Amino acid sequence: MPDTQHTPRTPAWLAWFIGRLGYGLLTAWVISLVVFIATQALPSDPARVILGPDAPLESILTLQRQLGLDQPILQQYLRWLGAALRGDLGVSLDSQVPVARLLFGRLGHTLALLAGVLALVVPLALLLGVSLALRRDSRLDRWALSALILLKATPGFLLAIGLVLLFSMPGMGWLPAVSILDPQLPLWRQWPSLVLPVVALSLSALPYLTRMVRASMIEALESEYVIAARLRGIPEQRIVWRHTLPNALTPAIQGVALTLRTLVGGALLAEVIFSYPGIGTALNAAIQVRDLPMIQGVVLVITLAVVLINLLADLLTVLLTPKLRTARRVRMIHRIRRGIRPWWRRARSTPAQEATHD
Repeated sequence: MPDTQHTPRTPAWLAWFIGRLGYGLLTAWVISLVVFIATQALPSDPARVILGPDAPLESILTLQRQLGLDQPILQQYLRWLGAALRGDLGVSLDSQVPVARLLFGRLGHTLALLAGVLALVVPLALLLGVSLALRRDSRLDRWALSALILLKATPGFLLAIGLVLLFSMPGMGWLPAVSILDPQLPLWRQWPSLVLPVVALSLSALPYLTRMVRASMIEALESEYVIAARLRGIPEQRIVWRHTLPNALTPAIQGVALTLRTLVGGALLAEVIFSYPGIGTALNAAIQVRDLPMIQGVVLVITLAVVLINLLADLLTVLLTPKLRTARRVRMIHRIRRGIRPWWRRARSTPAQEATHD
């Protein structure tokens, strides 16, 4: 008798995911190599930094041999990469503390900052984007878009300085101008120190995400299935929240990922401005004292974070899109993903370019 049992089949998108994971790891490796070579080319001697500028030459040469700095740069990189794969990022030249231990505490503060920004920006962008899409081309829509463009054009450091002048002026003192945290207290009990950095980063990220949600909602509202639902007499509120918004969220996921990647860089600047004890201030301090292991460790952590964000965003896009989730071939996945590209990329594509892609 023929075997009626069905053999378990792997998901159709698994091959694509493995390829994206390999590409992300390759990107992280290339960046780590470039950063290691660039930091080694800096006019700084780690041995002299440790021993001080007045140390004798014999002591400096001895320490260089102990640290392996007299070896070829490729051999130094391979030794550093092997240690990094084991979780050992070296020892800070400034504090003589393992870099991984320093980054672990700082990374928690940066993640808390980014979580606060996302918790504020994502719901607000969804609310504003949907509201403006439903009032397309109205006076409110035009004024709101103008305000968002003006806010997007304002540099982040000016927003941060303006918030400090507005809420931390002498005589007001509503919020602290610097985010100095007490390590003995939990972070949630020191929430006033997080308000200004979170608001400054949120104001920088809100315009882009709001305009993306608005454009995605307008495109979904003009689709054929929405027109058919209206002809069947389905209430408008149900069409918006149960049919239009879920389909508009798929390109918005890529927008959230791009916003989060931008926030990683913006958080470094905000941490320096507000003296927030995150990886941004750690990187700034390491650059000032030429702490090469700390610089390499921070850049590696940021690179891995960006790669992980891209990977999760692409995976969510595939899982939430039935055509991508059931596609049989990797080439087909890439072709369908081009069909749901964000609106600003489609707008800049010419018919000749589209024919070339297909």
